[in-house]
Amino acid sequence: MNCRGSFERRDLRRLGSDAKPVSVRVVATFGCAVVVGVGPGLGQAVARRFARGGYKVALMSRDMNNLSPVKEAIEKEGIEPSIKEAFRTIRERLGDVEVLVWNAGGRTSWPPAKLVDTPTDQFETNMKVGCTGAFIASKEVVPAMTAQKKGTILLTGATASLRGGKSFYNLAVHKFALRALAQQPDRPIDSLLNPDAMAETYWSLHTQDKTAWSHEQEMRPYVEKW
Repeated sequence: MNCRGSFERRDLRRLGSDAKPVSVRVVATFGCAVVVGVGPGLGQAVARRFARGGYKVALMSRDMNNLSPVKEAIEKEGIEPSIKEAFRTIRERLGDVEVLVWNAGGRTSWPPAKLVDTPTDQFETNMKVGCTGAFIASKEVVPAMTAQKKGTILLTGATASLRGGKSFYNLAVHKFALRALAQQPDRPIDSLLNPDAMAETYWSLHTQDKTAWSHEQEMRPYVEKW
């Protein structure tokens, strides 16, 4: 039986030395949720919501002003060692990860650059941050999720995941790739759609906030091949 801790006691601490690209806000005694890509918008909102739900939340960001110097660590060590070290630290302090939210994305200049004006190194960096990083992070959390037979990986997309806008090479390409990654997880044999679960989705659509409407909703068993 899971028991929630007190929401009045909040402890903000930095993991390890200054070289560690992770900060953790401990709120309760549910499982561990990791939110990668924490800025002033969606990342922080997701982190706060899971904290209110009773999860121990680990926050990761490239921007020192947002959280911690992940960008510096990536530049020095490469993205894979940096991510692996971050998750090793999280497991040591908070236990296995039950929820992974990948909200990190590449940075796009405005106005967007044409193909010939898009720097190759910038394009490659955006692919590493926006998709390769999610791939590596997923590899770090899936073994424990499989062993515990529970867990959730959420990858934040965009309109650019479905169609590329004019000159959005630094956004659309890695968002397309991220969507493909989300459709690839290994699926064991399981049952068909649960009508009660479907009804909950219907209710959720009916009660959605008008600022975040879903105009299309797919429901499939997570084991289905499609």
